[in-house]
Amino acid sequence: MNFSSYSETIITSHHKRGVKLKALQFHVTVPQFIAAKSLSAVFGNRVFYKGPVRTVQVVDISEPVLPSRDWVKIKTAFCGFCGSDLNLILLHDSPTASPFTSFPCITGHEIVGEIVEAGSGVQEFLSGDQVAINPMLGCAAREISPLCASCRNGRAGNCENTARGNLPPGMFIGITRGMNGGFAPYLVAHKSQLHKIPKGMDLKTAVMTEPASVALQAVFDNLPLKDEKALVIGGGVIGNLIIQSIRYLSPDCHISMIEPSPFAAELGLRLGADEWIKSRNVYQAAARISKATVYKPMIGKEILMGGFHRIYDTVGNSATLNLGMRLLSAMGVLSVVGIAGDVKLDLTPLWLKLQTVKGVYAYGRVSYQGEDQHVFDIALQLMHQKKIQADTLVTHKFRLEEYEQMIQVNLNKRKHRAIKTVVSFTQ
Repeated sequence: MNFSSYSETIITSHHKRGVKLKALQFHVTVPQFIAAKSLSAVFGNRVFYKGPVRTVQVVDISEPVLPSRDWVKIKTAFCGFCGSDLNLILLHDSPTASPFTSFPCITGHEIVGEIVEAGSGVQEFLSGDQVAINPMLGCAAREISPLCASCRNGRAGNCENTARGNLPPGMFIGITRGMNGGFAPYLVAHKSQLHKIPKGMDLKTAVMTEPASVALQAVFDNLPLKDEKALVIGGGVIGNLIIQSIRYLSPDCHISMIEPSPFAAELGLRLGADEWIKSRNVYQAAARISKATVYKPMIGKEILMGGFHRIYDTVGNSATLNLGMRLLSAMGVLSVVGIAGDVKLDLTPLWLKLQTVKGVYAYGRVSYQGEDQHVFDIALQLMHQKKIQADTLVTHKFRLEEYEQMIQVNLNKRKHRAIKTVVSFTQ
């Protein structure tokens, strides 16, 4: 069977029941892409979610069924709206990732819910279990054997086979046409993607598991040492969770943040940051904190000699990456957490200060407290114990039908004092 016909078979088998559900669908064609981009220059971002060339809308889908014995069906409780969802809707993503996605797709990957049906091959989870879903579609979910190197190393998010196997292309749930994402009342997930929510934990807290795992993995991969200076660029959802993760995992280091919104900055200071660097006089403030020296080139921005030992850029555009490299110390490590499009970099600080620029994506297994554990389970544990206060970041809840309002809030978070928005499927 060729891949095209196999993809059609998968979709049909998932959606063969007669019950119709409302779900949020993303879809774009090349002509639509060109038209939306052109119109947005005149009419703004609303063309992406209103009008004839919109990329997202509520549609009817059939209730999904189990594709095999190793899958479960989940009734969705909450699904978080991620910055990557917004980038997808606004067509901000780099075309480089397009081979690893397939449309139309039902979006949403920050998912918690209750198992309502389990296949016969699922032994560790039962109907009625509340779970957080690791959305990554690695070799196990795609029924590929042997596992690729990334999956063998516990990093399914970096799987080499996300355009192969028994599913259409898609790095994670929410960007593949072969199964629906979390902006729908029901979905299916492979047993390898499931993580039990601790008993007594509020699902409104558990919905933050995926973003908390992103933050924790970024810090595990670039852990500050005692008395080092760390800087977080961007105090939104991931930036705040990185601040909290650093404070828990490396309590004796100094944490600064750069964030334009006073609301987000105040929350960052309350939850673990030592200092807020405002947008003006960044270089002077950074030099004071890190005991560095500011140098001014003939033309262009300043550069520090000395600087922060660890920087986490949760924005990831040309301006923030160039800024981060100029503020980073010799032999420092800059973690690129934010996902932007094409960037232009002055690489002088990279070679001048022997810096490391490190990619950040997804999560996997790490050594924690002497045990090999998945970061999802660590995130659930720390949130349940209130060592990471992720629920504090959930500022807005919407019904699925209110998706346009939710997008508008995310386009102007400062005005709405918004941090994290979620879609609720509970009454």
